[in-house]
Amino acid sequence: MSHLQRSIMKSRLPPSGAMPGRVSKFDPSLRRGSKSKDYKPKMWDEFFAEKDDIAVDEKNTFRIYKTKTPEKSGPVLLMLHGGGYCGLTWSYLSQEITQMLHCQCLCVDLRGHGDSITDNDEDLSAETLATDVGKLVSVLFPDQCPPIYLIGHSMGGAIAVHVANMELIPGLIGVTVIDVVEGTALEALASMQSFLRSRPKYFKSITNAIEWCVRSGQVRNLDSAKISMPGQIINCVTKKLATNELPLPDDYFEDTSKPTLFKSPLSIDENEETDFSNEEPPAKFKIPNSASNTEIDDNKKYTWRIDLSKSEIYWKGWFEGLSEKFLNIRVTKQLILASIDGLDKALTVGQMQGKFQMQVLAKCGHAVQEDRPHELAEVIGSYLVRNKYAEAANEFVGPMPSC
Repeated sequence: MSHLQRSIMKSRLPPSGAMPGRVSKFDPSLRRGSKSKDYKPKMWDEFFAEKDDIAVDEKNTFRIYKTKTPEKSGPVLLMLHGGGYCGLTWSYLSQEITQMLHCQCLCVDLRGHGDSITDNDEDLSAETLATDVGKLVSVLFPDQCPPIYLIGHSMGGAIAVHVANMELIPGLIGVTVIDVVEGTALEALASMQSFLRSRPKYFKSITNAIEWCVRSGQVRNLDSAKISMPGQIINCVTKKLATNELPLPDDYFEDTSKPTLFKSPLSIDENEETDFSNEEPPAKFKIPNSASNTEIDDNKKYTWRIDLSKSEIYWKGWFEGLSEKFLNIRVTKQLILASIDGLDKALTVGQMQGKFQMQVLAKCGHAVQEDRPHELAEVIGSYLVRNKYAEAANEFVGPMPSC
């Protein structure tokens, strides 16, 4: 949900250099400059060994994705996505980090997102979302909870902090929060509704949605958008998540020789403007009806899984007091940012006192886990190895912290 932070909060400092380290063959960011027009979606089983629907009670069931069990015992990395995203946003990061460490990744579709089904999808309060995570862990590990390390992005980062503060996971060993800071997030909320209204409300196809995802900058890596974007939209007729329609037929073809013109719902087509030079303007503007009903229906096959604008009453609850809650977490903690702007006084002092590790990753947008999965995996992986929470696989040597 806080994708807007990157759009309206611009850093006043020069960008830091890219992280050192080896470049992975899996890193989709290597192909950012590719001229490929292939927007065909990817399947979940390219990244995960298992998907399952876990019922925590009679009314609430959560979709999870898991990587294979590691050869040696290691922690479970429980990953919480941001508002509007889904568990598949962690696909490439999960693939990367399990190549580096002996660990298992567990990615969940939170309430109101992805393929999870709850009795009240609109209740996105911090307390409810955190309680959901606690219940899920207790159902998954009823006898003995393994070492669990929480990783949360944006809204999911805030929820991870709430989970840790409420001590809902007995086996919790640490927390990584990705690209969310209280002050910056609260400032961004003022323009959030405008941002949400500016997005297309409908897409004509799954590939069309993936194209928008990349061209809009929501995700800067095409390959990552191919796996994550279908988990964010539903079919307008069946009301089912687009991932349930995959894989697309082998002979599926959509002409992408010309980029789709994505217009904001608030925009006015210049070709439809009226010349008022020799006449009085009408009392009200009329929306031009240049398309037939069939054409309109053809362009409205998919829409967003969640209407984030309706969750506005919960936004402040996600972020207010977040800095102090983060600093008060009893387990080790890490903060990873896409830029250093907006770091408030409490976090600045806490970082100088060594209460947490901070890392800034350059050359990425708000969706750090999708834009730079290899670099993010190196940063988290080296942190886990240094704190002896996980063992390195192969010859992984992570970068030293720069902040």
